Amino acid sequence: MRISRRNLLLASALRTWAQEVKFSADVNVVTLFATVRDKDGAIVNDLTREDFALQEDGAPQTIRYFSRESDLPLTIGLLVDTSRSQISVLEPERRASYVFLDRVLREGTDQACVVHFDTQVEVLQDFTSSRKELGAALDRLAIPGRVATLFYDAIRLSSEDLMKKLPGRKALMVLTDGVDYRGKTSLEEAIEYAQRADTIVYSIRFADSIRLHRPAVAAAQAILSERGKRAMERIARETGGAYFQVSKSDPIGKIYARIEDTLRNQYSLGYTPARTDANGKYRKIKLTATQKNLVVQTRDGYYPK
Repeated sequence: MRISRRNLLLASALRTWAQEVKFSADVNVVTLFATVRDKDGAIVNDLTREDFALQEDGAPQTIRYFSRESDLPLTIGLLVDTSRSQISVLEPERRASYVFLDRVLREGTDQACVVHFDTQVEVLQDFTSSRKELGAALDRLAIPGRVATLFYDAIRLSSEDLMKKLPGRKALMVLTDGVDYRGKTSLEEAIEYAQRADTIVYSIRFADSIRLHRPAVAAAQAILSERGKRAMERIARETGGAYFQVSKSDPIGKIYARIEDTLRNQYSLGYTPARTDANGKYRKIKLTATQKNLVVQTRDGYYPK
């Protein structure tokens, strides 16, 4: 059943907020998608199972499934902030997103959706591999007259209503300045929903560079800006993604190219946890490379199902 209509998304949100959160589904194998880089930041894609060490809550685990895959099917959710604070950066976001989706998606194999958030969270295009349909959705991105930024709500709803039901490699690309305003979801809840949906979040901070002349207003904006930056860093870190700051020296096109390279050079690892109790509490994962000077990027834990 498609959920691209706004009323279905919002109805689902109201149901969730009105009652205790419950997750279910019995899964015995924990799957990790990991990227490895050397000390210079270059991707390393020739490692074997024996080159990794895995722990869960400090206890060693046996990696039972391993593959070096760059062509696994990929599901992407593109979440675009269309709040008032994004007026001057919306067009660059739109243009770069056209190029990214055109380059990264393989028709018939990969799929993507487009979600925007401001005073509401709305799916402009449900999952498809059609570049034409995705492009049309990007064309509909617009800034509303009212003020609100439902950033955490967007992650929560996209994770629970869109990503959780799908298997395989899943990633949310979030373009925003990181400031959440008038939402009903906390930062911690947003992260938990992404983790429960086994979804990586790539945070792309695209902030308006307007300079304010009133010192008090500028100071308040600086505080909010720093808070948004820290939130975006945390979301990416705790879901196994990465944080990026758009700038003149690092434009969004280059950032998208790096993300594409990362997604196409991931290891797939699976293990069956030694613990069999299912108390529902978060379990920490530590995946490292046995070779020195290699950095492994993956999610830092999961919720047993």
